[in-house]
Amino acid sequence: MKLAHLILTHNHPDHLKRLIQRLTYGDDVIFIHVDKKVDITTFHNLISNKNVFFIKNRTSIDWGAFNIVKATLKSFQEILHSGTEYQYINLLSGSDYPLQMPVTIHQFLTDHPGKAFMNYRFIYDDWQEAIPRINEYHLNNYQFPGRYKVQKIMNRLLPTRTMPYGLVPVGRSQWFTIPTECVKYILEYWATHPALRRFTRLTWAPDEFIFQTILYNSEYRHILINNDLRLIDWSEGKASPKTFTLKDKDQLLSSDKLFARKFDSKNCPEILDCLDKKLISVPQVSPV
Repeated sequence: MKLAHLILTHNHPDHLKRLIQRLTYGDDVIFIHVDKKVDITTFHNLISNKNVFFIKNRTSIDWGAFNIVKATLKSFQEILHSGTEYQYINLLSGSDYPLQMPVTIHQFLTDHPGKAFMNYRFIYDDWQEAIPRINEYHLNNYQFPGRYKVQKIMNRLLPTRTMPYGLVPVGRSQWFTIPTECVKYILEYWATHPALRRFTRLTWAPDEFIFQTILYNSEYRHILINNDLRLIDWSEGKASPKTFTLKDKDQLLSSDKLFARKFDSKNCPEILDCLDKKLISVPQVSPV
């Protein structure tokens, strides 16, 4: 089995270098999308690994905006046109880190063939805080003076928005591990449903629900596993998850999740050192 990791990043090349070292395994390939606003030359020392590639068609990314969906889709396209067939595509952020050895990750996916691992909560039922993302107009993808004032006027005067094509909206975490056939379907659906493209541009943080929604409303619903395989701690109640430190060592080391987010290797490299001791303590068997 060949696994393609897609990492979306914008900073901390040193952490990214450690992440690549822990992910490197057999014929697996790592694709890196660096935010277009960032000088990519600071990441060029990572290219010495023959299985690491930079996404060429980069996108400028803003937090909560549509353009992160655009960046992900464009990266998917480059992976599919790379000339190699991968069984799974694993979407990570540049602040993630594996909790298991690559051989364990491979074995898990081999034991669950064809399953798609992503969080999906029903927005109108058990993720109601996300309803305004869909029902209201959001201009966070556009940069012009007074945009929030215009947004407020739009929401006061225009009808409540609804998902096009009668789609049932589901989602939660944007990070997932899914078969390549699901990625192909997402790209095909996106290309052939212009109303969804127009709708998504005016939503907030669509990266957290658009991919799950497309797959849930398709023939692939039966392969979806409501588990993104990531340890993410939202206990602080903030817009972003908790950053793991040494205080979380026992939780991280005992977790059966495959990955965790998020980490700050600049301010707390010690927690990564602890994880590395686990990840390199047992020799890995190369894939056949």
